[in-house]
Amino acid sequence: MDKELEIAFNGIPLFSDQSLDTVNVERLGGLTNRNFLIETSAGKYVLRLAGDGTDEYIDRIREKKNAEIAVKAGVNAEILFFDEGSGTMVTRFIDNAFTMDIDKFKDTGALERAGQAFRKLHQSPDLFEGEFELFNQIDQYLEVLKKLDARLPDGYSEVQKSAEQVRAALSRHTLPRAACHCDPMVENCIDDGQKIFIIDFEYAGNNDPMWDLGDLSVEGNFSEEQEHIFLRAYFGHEPSAFDFGRMVMYKAMCDLLWTLWGVVQHANQNPVDDFWAYAVGRLARCQTLMADPAFFEHLAAVTDGPQR
Repeated sequence: MDKELEIAFNGIPLFSDQSLDTVNVERLGGLTNRNFLIETSAGKYVLRLAGDGTDEYIDRIREKKNAEIAVKAGVNAEILFFDEGSGTMVTRFIDNAFTMDIDKFKDTGALERAGQAFRKLHQSPDLFEGEFELFNQIDQYLEVLKKLDARLPDGYSEVQKSAEQVRAALSRHTLPRAACHCDPMVENCIDDGQKIFIIDFEYAGNNDPMWDLGDLSVEGNFSEEQEHIFLRAYFGHEPSAFDFGRMVMYKAMCDLLWTLWGVVQHANQNPVDDFWAYAVGRLARCQTLMADPAFFEHLAAVTDGPQR
């Protein structure tokens, strides 16, 4: 039996009348955290154990507040327990739903439901706790890596220099920030056929909403057609060249940021995956996108700003 899971389970009031050996336990997915489906006589729940080393860069007090705001906005799974010290969390299991993946996002209906879900999140009247500052986050990861004495993939410094052009373009026409997920992997979207739920708000903060859309496009390997379906559902109309360009800028920047995240996982010896290969792959994709001639057209549209 997993001792850490047993200790966490026994410390959760919701399960005070249960023992781990009398309930059904199923390991679920997760890159840095460990997630378990817990089925008791009272219902089904998802128990999360925070990954080793995540306390170095995740503020659990902030995560709890933001996750609760997302529940209030109607897009997150119900939170039943949250330990701000350990990061252990229990949410209600979403019945008759499945975790999204790249193939499932090829469905037009799923793309539309995702666009509507992110719009709902971004329109939350309550802003999140904390700001997600892209370039500050990059600096934070670089500082963590410096402390870990970790090396970066070949070619990183050149991409970092090119990213300064993107930073300048995005800074010319700043838009109101909104409550954003900031880490919308496809697996963080749960679809019950009627709506898509967005889960796991560890990295959430107030941000440019287009970050979420660009990041999901990257994670979902969206084609340009998929991107247009997704963005039409989000905006309720065809996106402007300015908005589409902003999404493309963030597609590049999220790969740059998650390159560093992958190196942090590698340096922390996270055993779940080959995070060095993950980081190298993210950097290569960023390089490919930024080398595409169309990228410079989108950069120009962002630099020019919204058309009046």
